[in-house]
Amino acid sequence: MKKRLLAALMAGAMALTMTACGGTNNDTANTDTNDTAEGGSAGSYKVGIVQLMQHEALDAATQGFQDKLKELVEADGGSVEFDPQNASGDSANCATIVNGFVSSGVDLIMANATAALQAAQAATADIPVLGTSISDYGTALGVTDWTGKTGTNISGTTDLAPLDGQAEMLQELFPDAKNVGLLYCSAEPNSAYQINTIKPILEGMGYTCTEYAFTDSNDVASVAQNAASSSDVIYIPTDNTAASCTEAIANVVLPAKVPVVAGEQGICSGCGVATLSIDYYELGQITGEMAYDILVNGTNPGEMEVQPAPNFTKMYNAANCEALGITVPDDYTAIAA
Repeated sequence: MKKRLLAALMAGAMALTMTACGGTNNDTANTDTNDTAEGGSAGSYKVGIVQLMQHEALDAATQGFQDKLKELVEADGGSVEFDPQNASGDSANCATIVNGFVSSGVDLIMANATAALQAAQAATADIPVLGTSISDYGTALGVTDWTGKTGTNISGTTDLAPLDGQAEMLQELFPDAKNVGLLYCSAEPNSAYQINTIKPILEGMGYTCTEYAFTDSNDVASVAQNAASSSDVIYIPTDNTAASCTEAIANVVLPAKVPVVAGEQGICSGCGVATLSIDYYELGQITGEMAYDILVNGTNPGEMEVQPAPNFTKMYNAANCEALGITVPDDYTAIAA
């Protein structure tokens, strides 16, 4: 009897011990879970990226966007998955890509270049959209009374360098030139905007300006040849088609000894002598910061001011300047070869 009583008491004590241990483990697990939840406010996000075409400037903006957004979200305890897709210079491909993003329910769309932004605008009024490498949002989105905010699901960053500053650079380098050829793609609205803006500035400086517009990459070389034969210097704005065809342009202008002042560094690297340019990677980073505010902080993109690049740098292509016998002032920075 005593043995049976002792055995029962021992069994009860073991059961109580196991229950106590189990309770301790549950409390610990709950505490760990709460600590993890309190460690950051970000969740998991999927971001679709549509880029019009592959070239140095757009590639840098996309990379800067991904790096900065990933850094910020992960630092806040979350994760982000990117789906970058390239439209190979075809606006119709932009529409197809964006419609796929809408169907899959991405949390945000980053549209790199004007045609990509226009496709996103047409595809959704609900999913947040951020543009980058856009020269003028009013032109791109068809807004006549542009105020700096869209009031819709769209915002972003602009790559427009001061066009008056670019005109002053051209005058600084080529004060004795008479005829300036304005070479651009007529299919890109933002290129036309830049030409329409800078042309009267240059004309006010005393230059005779002639527009030379190509429709796509197929006629770049022939139009560039026409421009080179009649111009003392050529100006090319920030233009995606030109940026993807710099070798074809260089093969025309360098043998003709006609210098090119470019709207951005990538074009200058390929066929130009000088540019007042931005850092596209930095521009992409700013776009990434805006995406973080939308995804994590719930900021309304329609109330976000479109952001410009913070810095502009006078840059020159050392090889092309040497080939054309051009000496630039000391405040110009050489583009890395």
